[in-house]
Amino acid sequence: MAWAGVLYYTDSGKEGSLAIDVEALYRKYGPMVLRRCRQLLKDEDKALDAMQETFVRLLRHRERLDAAGPSSLLYRIATNVCLNVLRGERRRPQAGDEELLLSIASLDDHEERSAARSFLDRLFGGERESTRTMATLHYVDGLTLDETAAQVGLSVSGVRKRLRGLRAKGLALEEG
Repeated sequence: MAWAGVLYYTDSGKEGSLAIDVEALYRKYGPMVLRRCRQLLKDEDKALDAMQETFVRLLRHRERLDAAGPSSLLYRIATNVCLNVLRGERRRPQAGDEELLLSIASLDDHEERSAARSFLDRLFGGERESTRTMATLHYVDGLTLDETAAQVGLSVSGVRKRLRGLRAKGLALEEG
């Protein structure tokens, strides 16, 4: 039986009142779930969060789940969690900023690098040093708004407001 060692009797102790031992499943299938999340999300931190969410959902609904095919069940839950993450990102797009930074960072031509440097000088010209730090932490280092706010000692809304202003300035410079 695939579930051997991952089922236990609930407090009622009656036959048929088995529940899933999430800890045993985590130990046995955690690497598989993480691989699936990495494959779909292509981001280590997001994959780790999605893996945790997969097991949280399993824990939350363990009394109602069918005890057949744990790997298939976990694979399906992980896929759904990752798809929800991807859908959420589409609703709150921030990829434009990252694409711009990646395109600047990957320039090979000296002339293109010079143009990129000029763009960044105009973008950050007149901005506070802390704004540059926030942009680097969030867009380059990949910190969340919460983590960025903690690093620079501002509120999340303050960081969000500054980054929005910087983004608007960057888009205006890019267009004109």
